[in-house]
Amino acid sequence: MAAHHALSTKARLRVLLPRIVLSPSLALVAIFVYGFIFFTTYLSFSDSKMLPSYGWVGFENYKTLFSLRMWDIAVTNLAIFGILYIVICSVLGLFLAILLDQHIRAEGFIRTVYLYPMALSFIVTGVAWKWFLDPGIGLEAVMHDWGWTSFQFRWIKDRDMAIYTIVIAAVWQTSGFVMATFLAGLRGIDGEMLKAARVDGAGTFAVYRRIVIPQLRPAFLSAFVVLAHMAIKSYDLVVALTNGGPGTATAVPSTFMYSYTFTRNQMGIGAASAEIMLLTIAAVIIPYLWSELREDPR
Repeated sequence: MAAHHALSTKARLRVLLPRIVLSPSLALVAIFVYGFIFFTTYLSFSDSKMLPSYGWVGFENYKTLFSLRMWDIAVTNLAIFGILYIVICSVLGLFLAILLDQHIRAEGFIRTVYLYPMALSFIVTGVAWKWFLDPGIGLEAVMHDWGWTSFQFRWIKDRDMAIYTIVIAAVWQTSGFVMATFLAGLRGIDGEMLKAARVDGAGTFAVYRRIVIPQLRPAFLSAFVVLAHMAIKSYDLVVALTNGGPGTATAVPSTFMYSYTFTRNQMGIGAASAEIMLLTIAAVIIPYLWSELREDPR
């Protein structure tokens, strides 16, 4: 009886111990993630200004938000940045993955070089590219010192072109990650299928177009979700590189949210913009999770 009791106690401990260990983390996540999401949602329907307030105003903050020109600029900039960022990263990442999949020499070294920018924070990337693109000390100054005095590259100072400098920096940092995603997909394709296609007379381009790329659909979907999520919540790269300028030329929803919440003392409108960003991210991630769970063989 005593031995049976000892075994049952050990069995209970095996069940309870993981729950006990994880419970503090789960409690912190529940409070500081989901709790603050619900709190921000409530603030978006309140008359909060400099400090949280609990006067209910319904959808007034959302109506004001969508009437603001600065919000229109931020959304337009996000659309430009997001589309270019996702497309260029996907194309460049796929090209680099196909290149490395040819089992070239020093593949490990080259893969590390491509992946290294992802190890940096967006703040470091933004500051580095700010120096590089600054006409006074960066690329333009170096070209002038080398004798090309007619060379000009002032996108970071140009209201119409500044948003594209953010695209350049973001693509530089993230394309290596996309490359790794596609490379994993390429290495998972059945080699016998490719050999059979070549025996049947299919050329390299036809093999990639009809066999390889269609089988990379999960990799494309994963890359799209990650890149879209990063584009929507982009803040640190924008602040470090352009600080939303010149003027509001590179403002995005995240910088708008910070500005209206902590600078203009319009916390209700800032919370409303945060909710729009959250819903946009959810619109990207939830269908992806649903499709993954639906295809789960278990």
